[in-house]
Amino acid sequence: MRLRLATFNLENLDDAPDLDPPLEARIAVLRPQLLRLDADVLCLQEIHGQRGPDKGPRRLLALDRLLEGTAYAGYHRVSTTSTGDHGDEPWVADLHNLVVLSRFPVAESHEVKAELVAVPTYRLTTAEPPAAEAEACAWDRPLLHVTLTLPNGHPLHVINLHLRAPTAAHVPGQKAGAFAWRSTAAWAEGYFLAGIKRTAQALEARLLVDRLLDAEPEALIAVMGDCNAEERETPLRILMCETADTGNGALAARSLVPLERSLPRDRRFSVIHKGRPVMLDHILVSRQLLGHFRRFEIHNETLSDETDPATHVEYATESYHAPLVAEFALP
Repeated sequence: MRLRLATFNLENLDDAPDLDPPLEARIAVLRPQLLRLDADVLCLQEIHGQRGPDKGPRRLLALDRLLEGTAYAGYHRVSTTSTGDHGDEPWVADLHNLVVLSRFPVAESHEVKAELVAVPTYRLTTAEPPAAEAEACAWDRPLLHVTLTLPNGHPLHVINLHLRAPTAAHVPGQKAGAFAWRSTAAWAEGYFLAGIKRTAQALEARLLVDRLLDAEPEALIAVMGDCNAEERETPLRILMCETADTGNGALAARSLVPLERSLPRDRRFSVIHKGRPVMLDHILVSRQLLGHFRRFEIHNETLSDETDPATHVEYATESYHAPLVAEFALP
């Protein structure tokens, strides 16, 4: 059986009357990219929620329009939800929802946030006015764990994640404008805070993987999404837990493998940042799933530089991320 797993950060997918470019322009570019993936399971990031004319619950209306007329429109769907109190019917968040679309039925789904990792506390050094005490250093987005039932009856565990970007977190009283900081010390502390948040998210994903392997040593696991980190950065090293880091060969079967390693180095990039190709999006798989791996693709032919002032806008027609797809042959 052929199995294709894909991930794509759609970059602020939204729909509003004054949106520039309008959703129709984005659909003309993004829908062919989704069709090219030909995915059985598709993880999406940065999917915004909208309220319809009836002012009912916030839903994924922009995504509905993007998927209209494609096979994905009929797929099983799981998304993250809003943390607010909206009564009996769950709402999606207004910004940056995670979505999993699957050809296969969903056996179980679970959002994980600060469940396996306690939120650390930290007292800011550079805040104005000075911080009186330590405060929670929480992160914004949960992980989305979805268990799918494959046609052969085996479970497939998919973890969709979007780790925090490595941009300095807020420090009270230390911004001189939208992007300008009042001091190098304040920017450094904000960047340190962002690192804590991103690393905690990666650790929670790793602990979730270990929990799954404890229960099912031969589990088929795929961790997919926008990690905002390259392979040798701390979040990826935490996710992979390679023997070179653990120093224990007996743990090798519990490591995750980044599938971009199957490509030549000059093809391993999903974003262009300040003229440099970087691999920030990843598909990492358990050793058991790796045994069925056949090929990997990064559709990065049309990427533009996410930092180029001539092309960068908050709502771009294209995504600044390339979609990834991995193909497997399962019994």
